[in-house]
Amino acid sequence: MVEKSAYIYVCSDAVGETAEAVVRATIRQFTNHDVKIKRVSHIQKEEEIEEIMQEVSENNSFIAYTLVQPDLRAKMQQEAIRFDIRAVDVMGPMMQAYIDTFNDNPKPEPGQQQVLDEEYFRRIEAIEFAVKYDDGKDVKGLLLADVVLIGVSRTSKTPLSIFLAHKGLKTANLPILPDMQAPDELFQEADRMIVGLTIDPVHLLKIRSERLKTLGLPAESKYASMDQIKQELKTANQLMKKLNCHVLNVSHKSIEETAGVIMQLRAER
Repeated sequence: MVEKSAYIYVCSDAVGETAEAVVRATIRQFTNHDVKIKRVSHIQKEEEIEEIMQEVSENNSFIAYTLVQPDLRAKMQQEAIRFDIRAVDVMGPMMQAYIDTFNDNPKPEPGQQQVLDEEYFRRIEAIEFAVKYDDGKDVKGLLLADVVLIGVSRTSKTPLSIFLAHKGLKTANLPILPDMQAPDELFQEADRMIVGLTIDPVHLLKIRSERLKTLGLPAESKYASMDQIKQELKTANQLMKKLNCHVLNVSHKSIEETAGVIMQLRAER
């Protein structure tokens, strides 16, 4: 049984997003999610690793790290042995395989740091974009977005938009309502990819019923009626067909899985 005070330290000489993503994916495989993540980013000195190890040794913890600089990686390994702490090198084996196979070396820290900073600010800009153009609040976003998501209510448009934003993609989303008049911006030429999100009616009925229960509203609401759901999906399917856009069924897909498909489709454009 995992104690509530347990931590996993994510350490990196950059942002640490890669290691944290791996750690979170690991935690999801277990029923007890009381483990907390503590991220330590932009490590530059060996002394910082010594301080982290001292802290970790005082907790029920282990470390997942992504350190590009060889001296920092070596220091992490040495300190892990000294303190008898488990430290998982998330990128090390993959980087070594790359070096051995392609006879190449990682980029030096200064240049790599600049790339990471650019990626960071691009993600921030994309997140602000997703919030501004969420739920069709401003249809101008449909022309400015990298990705436009359309779908009926409860097809995960908003969380998917935010997830894609964290990947640096400016994402706008538009809800589809029964007999709606789609905005002209949706049909205008633009450098973007439109993705329709559809869902099985029975699965959507279950999701909406649970949503109403959470809000303390009556389950008999029109919002969660099968007739309403079928009408909305019919309208959505007609619009998606008219747009000739990619259509993804999100019935049994996680946000990560759907985002992965969208990013793959975009890469293949």
